[in-house]
Amino acid sequence: MKAFVTGGAGFIGSHIVDKLMKEYDKNKNQVVVYDNLCTGQKSFLQEHIGKSNFQLIEADVLDYQKLKESMKGSDFVFHLQANADVRGGIKNTKIDLEQNILATHNVLEAMRESNIKKLLFSSSGTVYGEPKKFPTHETSELIQTSLYGASKASAESIIQAYCEYFEINSWIFRFVSFIGERYTHGVIFDFMKKLKENPSQLEILGDGTQRKSYLHVQDGVNAMFTAIKKAKDKKNIFNVGHNDYVNVVKVADLICDEMGLSNITYKFTGGDRGWVGDQPFVHLDVTKLKTIGWKPTISIERGIRRTVKYLKDNEYLLYKRILFKK
Repeated sequence: MKAFVTGGAGFIGSHIVDKLMKEYDKNKNQVVVYDNLCTGQKSFLQEHIGKSNFQLIEADVLDYQKLKESMKGSDFVFHLQANADVRGGIKNTKIDLEQNILATHNVLEAMRESNIKKLLFSSSGTVYGEPKKFPTHETSELIQTSLYGASKASAESIIQAYCEYFEINSWIFRFVSFIGERYTHGVIFDFMKKLKENPSQLEILGDGTQRKSYLHVQDGVNAMFTAIKKAKDKKNIFNVGHNDYVNVVKVADLICDEMGLSNITYKFTGGDRGWVGDQPFVHLDVTKLKTIGWKPTISIERGIRRTVKYLKDNEYLLYKRILFKK
């Protein structure tokens, strides 16, 4: 198989690349990573660079001609490139349109012109907005509360239409927040950076009661490959999350403990959410994945501690400017 991975130098994408490359001896995979390195890191792919079956192309999915040319000859597209700054749409209302909707359309058009029939798409649990039922099932209504969530829902719809028109098979995954090694943005990243700057006080957005589910990236990647192997419908949609959830104060407590900090004063900004469009409660129903043989193996607490340890060992990431596309 020749796999084409957009965003393959990113947090989740690089772990998918690892999985594809690990299978090389058995399946003779060729892997092409297509990434503008806006948030991705070459260092995440270092063990693969220079191998005969691996290629890194530094380019943007909005460059359609380059994308189409680079994708030719591929069998399977793993589309993970996206705007990863969930709050970015508040200040830049075009970013989710361009990086999530138009970029996905470019990927689908390049697939159509190259006659590629398999697509994995990284969606998000934000497509549910603020659901009334928890844990939230894949059949729940999609009511948008953020431009990010709306862009992911729109991309899902476009993908499903292309599946009907052009006989493409798709696997769409609605993620909770992934954590783990190579983590470069999110609540753990933000808290650690704040604590490095002021180890006696931590600002927490909202009132700390927000409840979120988190999943270690290793479990997430295993979930996706399990679904690709076992789910054979034309259009496959799966929630990817954990059985459990924790509130933001618990996350802060675990980070402080793993960093060896004590007597930290928490300063809350107030309100039941961190920002406009934030989801006060995220807990996805993963029964559908469990029925095909997957389950999470790493607890949320262990996942958070592993993430903190990784960032402590790779502290440069806390100070490396992650360039979200503007």
